[in-house]
Amino acid sequence: MSGARLPFAFARDNQVALDEASLLTGPEASMNGLRAARLRAGRALDPEGLDLDGFQSRLARLYDNGTSDTEDVAFDLEDGNATLARDILEDPEDAPVIRLVNQLLRQAVRGAASDLHLEPHEDGLRARMRIDGTMQNVFDRRDVPAKRVVSRLKVMAGLDIAETRLPQDGRIALRLGGRAIDVRLSTLPGHHGERVVMRLLDRSGGLMALDRLGLSQENAERLNRLAALPNGIILATGPTGSGKTTTLYSLLRLADRRERTILTVEDPVEYDLPGISQTPVNPDIGLTFARGLRSILRQDPDVILVGEIRDGETAQVACEAALTGHLVFSSLHANTALSAVVRLRELGVEGYLVAATLRGVMAQRLVRRLCPHCTRHEPPTEVEAAQFRAHDRPVPATVPHAQGCEQCDGTGYSGRVGIFDILEIDEPLRAGIDSDASEIRLREIAGPRPSLMQSALDLVADGATSLSEIRRVLGESA
Repeated sequence: MSGARLPFAFARDNQVALDEASLLTGPEASMNGLRAARLRAGRALDPEGLDLDGFQSRLARLYDNGTSDTEDVAFDLEDGNATLARDILEDPEDAPVIRLVNQLLRQAVRGAASDLHLEPHEDGLRARMRIDGTMQNVFDRRDVPAKRVVSRLKVMAGLDIAETRLPQDGRIALRLGGRAIDVRLSTLPGHHGERVVMRLLDRSGGLMALDRLGLSQENAERLNRLAALPNGIILATGPTGSGKTTTLYSLLRLADRRERTILTVEDPVEYDLPGISQTPVNPDIGLTFARGLRSILRQDPDVILVGEIRDGETAQVACEAALTGHLVFSSLHANTALSAVVRLRELGVEGYLVAATLRGVMAQRLVRRLCPHCTRHEPPTEVEAAQFRAHDRPVPATVPHAQGCEQCDGTGYSGRVGIFDILEIDEPLRAGIDSDASEIRLREIAGPRPSLMQSALDLVADGATSLSEIRRVLGESA
């Protein structure tokens, strides 16, 4: 039946597709499409009616078969500067550079990569993907025309292909079946050509429930309390790629009640949130986080999400918003929950203002989850047992180790899980912040509490991740 397959663009637009002996139809299947499908099949077929999501999902599986033939690439390419979508399949099929770029993008999306790197060097072009936080090679070839590949990507992103001396930033909007993929492209001139890095955002991925984030029951209850507050600032801290935005979106789900108006200002808008007004920042026209936040305050919001506090002006406006009765969620680059207080001071926010507005801080990291098909369990060695004892955690009977199998592409890991340190600001801490106490003094005031390392060791004891993985993410003495 593969020979009778309808062209992808026709199948998508008419909501009909041939799958072996079945005729798949969407909710708006056209008579023209049904007639063409039956003619192509050469016999009468009983239609299998699907809803829109089901049809798009089946369509993506049918046409995304892992081959390098562009006829089977189920991608739409949307021009960010135009209103009409352009299909990758409509490009010349005999262009090897186009086929290579399409294949790279498809492979990155199918592999759930967060980033795709193209790095020209003296001997050719290297392509790598970041999957579950670690880099994996795609290819390193001499026969690839690096400049033409980069030019093709710049055309797709609407960039100036003649400018190779300055960095450029652009955007490519793709659609794989029913999944909307937003690609943020950045070029950087180098000695052997322009290096290209693409950040892939699956905007149709949806929000994660708290239990999927890896939260303990106690931490989930803390987040529920924070999301129910009427006003104040709640911060997510951690390095780039630690899952701060995902956690903040999950908090918005908790705060999303019919009697609340929720607005966001983000860079970029990563997921589409139904019922929530989202504004992307645009520094080129002066729409910064601070200016977007000031404008949002005139829209009568109850809950505000600021993608990131990067400067003193944004921090100041966020504090003012919290003082005037709004609940503000945001992210901040800081290593620990208490160091977020110090970071706000460095940005120029007065201690009394931080004390009056800050309600909670979540420090988090992401560690890879062990593959359930090949994990090996062994009794802990003395060194491994000592690590548990050093952080006041009971030594488990066995500890898990990554092994590697076909299911996880030999890595030993599949997916990621979060480790959290959630700090609720109580009265003693508020008094310490108000008096500009140091981070060491604030730690003394907070008293004994679970650290990120202790939370990570609990995950190891539960068999979710390995000691080598938490050492990679947290170091030895976190």
